[in-house]
Amino acid sequence: MKLTCCSGLFVYDEESQFCYFNPYSFELSEKYYLVGVLLGLAIYNSTILDVALPPFTFKKLLASGPVGATQAQTPANRTAVQYTLDDLAELHPTLAQGLRRLLEYEGNIEDLGLDNVAVVDIYDIKQEIVLANDGERKPITNENRQDFVNSYIRYLLDTQVAKQFEPFKRGFFTVCGGNALSLFQPEEIELLVRGSDEPLDVGALKAVAVYENWRRQEKDILDPLNEVVHIQWFWEFFEQADPKSQRRILGFITGSDRIPAMGAASLVIKIAFAGKDYRRFPIARTCFNQLMLWKYRSKEELVDKVWRAVTESEGFGLK
Repeated sequence: MKLTCCSGLFVYDEESQFCYFNPYSFELSEKYYLVGVLLGLAIYNSTILDVALPPFTFKKLLASGPVGATQAQTPANRTAVQYTLDDLAELHPTLAQGLRRLLEYEGNIEDLGLDNVAVVDIYDIKQEIVLANDGERKPITNENRQDFVNSYIRYLLDTQVAKQFEPFKRGFFTVCGGNALSLFQPEEIELLVRGSDEPLDVGALKAVAVYENWRRQEKDILDPLNEVVHIQWFWEFFEQADPKSQRRILGFITGSDRIPAMGAASLVIKIAFAGKDYRRFPIARTCFNQLMLWKYRSKEELVDKVWRAVTESEGFGLK
């Protein structure tokens, strides 16, 4: 069983589309500390931070809090995190499936010639990690296979990344170390940090939207020469888009395709008038949840410009 790592702070798994701590990173521990602080600040400032950490990370985070930080972390009731195949499946689905098959194998496992050793690929160099005393000489049997699986899971999700997780945890609890954390479950902490992926309520977004620099003229609001009609065109386009496209539009404006834990009504989108140059694409200022629209000549032109801006850009640069 093999895993491959890279040199950054986190390792990205293409299959699960989650990131996890890189056990062989060359980065300084202070950077992990800063990432933990960033997550804490996201909660403190009610800001969505769509970090692609697997859900079990938040269970691990709360369970490892400083003694006395929350009621849940007092010596009397603190319990070690029990990692399961479901946790591993969040990060490495295929690997978890293979271990599950090992547990369900009906034949004599000793015939497979497996031992209590994990093989990891460290910068293209294979290295064996012994999971039990004399593991390289201790075969996996029907009797000890559950112990092997448990050890393997704990090694991957806990032991292997302890050096990286420790400063990350300290950074988080530096910001969020109060007793209020005892009121939350891990999935609720994840919701506060990452926001919700529930279906978008475009009507709720529209109801709390703010408009800047638009001039409402006396002529018919549907007249293309009237700047305000652009607002109507945009919301019609947003409402008529399919759910996946709606999330892409939201991500373009706010930097995240998720909504806050308190719902769409707590996310204020600002739509600003940028000027009369209809040849230019819309501008998104994600730090302010602001979309700047130019004075386009028709709804079709607005839709084309907005959609091209959404689909042909990524982050702060073109694809």
